[in-house]
Amino acid sequence: MKRLFARLKYPKILILILSFGAAYLLFSNSQMNYFIENLGKLRYLGTFISGMLFSFGFTAPFALGYLATLNPANIWVHGIIGGLGAMISNLFIFGVIRGSFMDEFKRLEKTKTLKFISRTMNRSLGARLMNYIMFSIAGIVIASPLPDEVGVTMLAGLTKINTFILGIISFVLSTLGIIVFLMI
Repeated sequence: MKRLFARLKYPKILILILSFGAAYLLFSNSQMNYFIENLGKLRYLGTFISGMLFSFGFTAPFALGYLATLNPANIWVHGIIGGLGAMISNLFIFGVIRGSFMDEFKRLEKTKTLKFISRTMNRSLGARLMNYIMFSIAGIVIASPLPDEVGVTMLAGLTKINTFILGIISFVLSTLGIIVFLMI
């Protein structure tokens, strides 16, 4: 197994991509659908769990399905509870990315292609504007049902954001995203 990973240039990123496929296979199982449907009986706990699922690309459809059938009396309370669940998931993603993937991100930064793209973007837009654009894109991804892994990876791998600030940003944006979805 070690030899297999030694031959690959970016083994952790490959494992991440393979885990997306495994999650898809797991959550396309009818037994998992039954489990998600039964969360509706739990109300607040179900909202918290759906908030956690809201953050992951392949589980977001299940979270949205639960939230769509919820029809809560108080959208704000459910939004906050779901936002807390999403924040916990995003902090987990952040910890995994920061702890395990930084060596590969540093290696990627040294590639000619990424250096060229970075130089070109900084020259045409400026470093400060590029930072604003990157934070904006990451924020939109985190607030939406799109895979938060992408937004959190952008922040973890390409910025110097600390865990506390990410937690606040994640909570606020995920809560707003869930509240907007509940209002529809």
